[in-house]
Amino acid sequence: MPCMIYMTAADEDEAARIGRALVEARLAACVNIIPGMRSFYRWQGEVRDDREVVMIAKSRRTLVDALVARVKELHSYEYPCVVALPIEGGNRDFLDWIAAETEGGTG
Repeated sequence: MPCMIYMTAADEDEAARIGRALVEARLAACVNIIPGMRSFYRWQGEVRDDREVVMIAKSRRTLVDALVARVKELHSYEYPCVVALPIEGGNRDFLDWIAAETEGGTG
């Protein structure tokens, strides 16, 4: 089952490093990096206002645990945002490509 993984990073360099590592390890077929996000959040008792970078990975549900573990190894945040969302449908050729480019290759 294909899925998309939404993640955030502190900056473009960190996002690129993580994205490349995920694709090289075949934990993701593709990682999109979207700079310029502004985030408001509560951390250690105060409300923060920071710039972050969004990452969206295309992968398979069976790889989510390994992908999360790898992101946690590489990430600067104590609790990085890494959440998986199922892909319910779409371009079958693209979804087959995700399966072919991730670990195991059979979806």
